[in-house]
Amino acid sequence: MATKVAMPKLSDTMTEGVILKWRYKEGDKVKQGETLVEIESDKADMELEAFDSGILRKIFVAEGGKAAIGAPIAIIAEANEDITALLKDTPPTPPVKAQAAEPQRPVVTTPPPSPANTAAASTTQRTDGRIKASPLARKLATENRIELRSVSGSGPQGRVIKRDIEAALGGKRSPLPQSYAPVTPGTAQDVELSPIRKTIAKRMTESKQTAPHFYVTVEIDMEPAMAFREQLNKIYESKISFTDILVKACATTLMSHPHVNATYLGDKMRQYGYAHVAVAVALDDGLVTPVLRNCEQKGIARINQELRDLVERARNRKLKPDEYSGATFTISNLGMFGVDEFLAIINPPEGAILAVGSIEEKPVVKAGQITIGHTMRVTLSADHRIIDGAVAARFLQDLKTHLENPVSLVSIS
Repeated sequence: MATKVAMPKLSDTMTEGVILKWRYKEGDKVKQGETLVEIESDKADMELEAFDSGILRKIFVAEGGKAAIGAPIAIIAEANEDITALLKDTPPTPPVKAQAAEPQRPVVTTPPPSPANTAAASTTQRTDGRIKASPLARKLATENRIELRSVSGSGPQGRVIKRDIEAALGGKRSPLPQSYAPVTPGTAQDVELSPIRKTIAKRMTESKQTAPHFYVTVEIDMEPAMAFREQLNKIYESKISFTDILVKACATTLMSHPHVNATYLGDKMRQYGYAHVAVAVALDDGLVTPVLRNCEQKGIARINQELRDLVERARNRKLKPDEYSGATFTISNLGMFGVDEFLAIINPPEGAILAVGSIEEKPVVKAGQITIGHTMRVTLSADHRIIDGAVAARFLQDLKTHLENPVSLVSIS
């Protein structure tokens, strides 16, 4: 029986999808359960499996084209089956806009692989001859004219990922994506927004228009946390980051501050008895917030392990929908960029977000004496519909206590 393949809804904020790559061409046989097409949503790149077996009779949306949620993108049917009615019922698909010519990029050449490297690289091939690689790795390889077969994959099952392409570039950062290509002096250009940037624009506008923001900042003595982290890194093979410690500290604090760990629902608020903490991760064309669930129940080492995995897959646009939704609180850390302090916009429907600055070495007063210390400024953006100034201040006061006494974050029961 002939069936239409529709653009799926891959996230709660997705309104349209972009076709990244068709795995088959018209006329090819397709088996149920096989990956049919790679789709870019506003959060991640997803692989859509075929729900039926048959022949890929018609592709409505070419690679690079867009389709709204539920719109037909293909037809799968038997070889001799009449699909005339399905074709008539399908509205015409808008043509794909021609992309502006890219600036000439330097050609990156790689030496022929040695026998040892050839063996390693062969593990990245599927039995059908197609190289296993993330969509982002393919994009970077194409932009830099790198042959994927010459790259050894370090991802799951030998999959080529972003860091493998960067390694092939000799450790140099890859060029900026086309959306950030430099503008010729004296000219102007229009750049179409990516799906993720469109979603960010919509949600942040909604947040600022509907949630009355206010901001509370506190400075924290980070020397105890620095010593604590150093001790942890002597024990654990995987290096603990300050973000890992901060996630645990926020989760612990949220458990005693339900007004902050809450969502505004019009005539009521929903308070959560768990801490699902999202961490903002910067991508080339925006940011995504993978969610660490039930952080109040997890130790710092486990948070470190899960966060590393989520960040890696977020940057390769391989998060599942339930991995970037359902947070009760968000942390945005720009300290690694040397930012001292900033104000973050609440990520709806959450009630608050914590903006984290860098750890700064500066003169401080301790016991009446001026000495050199290390401090960090954090700012809580709060929704005034459910959070008052005193509530936000007490939350930051307790967070400060946990970070200045990090032994409180270690369970001894």
